[in-house]
Amino acid sequence: MKKHPFRLRGITDERVLDALATVPRHLFVPADVRDRAYENIPLPIGHQQTISQPFIVGFMTEVLELRKEHRVLEIGTGSGYQAAVLAQLVDSVFSVEVIPELAQQAHTRLRSRGYENVHVRSGNGWQGWPENAPYDRIIVTAAAPSIPEALVEQLVSGGRMVLPVGLPEEVQSLMLAVKTGEGNVETRRLLSVRFVPMTGQ
Repeated sequence: MKKHPFRLRGITDERVLDALATVPRHLFVPADVRDRAYENIPLPIGHQQTISQPFIVGFMTEVLELRKEHRVLEIGTGSGYQAAVLAQLVDSVFSVEVIPELAQQAHTRLRSRGYENVHVRSGNGWQGWPENAPYDRIIVTAAAPSIPEALVEQLVSGGRMVLPVGLPEEVQSLMLAVKTGEGNVETRRLLSVRFVPMTGQ
């Protein structure tokens, strides 16, 4: 499997690097861009959505500080690539996609690759997936103008959330949010990024 040289860019978690090297990214992009699957660039997946560049996938995954027993909520399934990377590292991934066609495609694709620990549904990401809460970690792959309160509520005390915050068509901030024992959120800015906007509010 093709190795990704992201260690040089600062990703040091061996489990994350192994997951990036294991998941076949070319199977998560349309055929007409498959020849560019292993370039470190975002790629279109239809419905005006994109698959994030591999470095960002790895960076966001590493920031979560995942353990095998964690339950992870992903907002923005897209093609299912990020969920597949997460599935290499944790027991269960719950992923919500607002576009029904993408949700069904991702579900089929992930099942065909044997990712039985990923659960996909079509729904409003702003509301999370309360039926399966709480979650140890939450990852959001679309930009919101602020941190959705419903997601904070579904995060365990001490849990970590990584998400892009900002307005569409502007440079956004990739943020780490940690829920304190008092239920408050402490945030830290990590990177400048550009993500598609989170819809369905």
